[in-house]
Amino acid sequence: MDDMQLSLNNTLPLNANCPVVLVVDDNEDNLLLVSLAVQQFLNCSLIVAADGKTAISLAQLYRPDLILLDIVLPDLNGFEVTASLKQHWQTRTIPIVAVTALAREEECDRILAAGCDGYLSKPYMLEDLEKVIYRYLRTPSLV
Repeated sequence: MDDMQLSLNNTLPLNANCPVVLVVDDNEDNLLLVSLAVQQFLNCSLIVAADGKTAISLAQLYRPDLILLDIVLPDLNGFEVTASLKQHWQTRTIPIVAVTALAREEECDRILAAGCDGYLSKPYMLEDLEKVIYRYLRTPSLV
């Protein structure tokens, strides 16, 4: 990853043979960790966004196979992003997994009721992230 210099607003070259994952998080450390795991360990192409508006635009443009979405974002929160994506015909079927520190039972229920397909509580183990990605992508290249 040295030659790519990942930043919060980078969109890396997409590989047509790999699933595409959109990672949305405004914390650069969290974004870097997820990005590293998605790219290097899980053989997925990656798109990143640091805010909700960018996430919606990128999802509509690239139609990723999976969205890993932080709930607490600086402009539109994850609930608003999810609602917007689930209302748009081009993005409504993309699985969205909330990756968030909101982990109380009522918060998890609210996340799922808002339209997210699943959630992963921060902090998490990389193995848990891998399981979530495998579950929602279910592609032979990841098995």
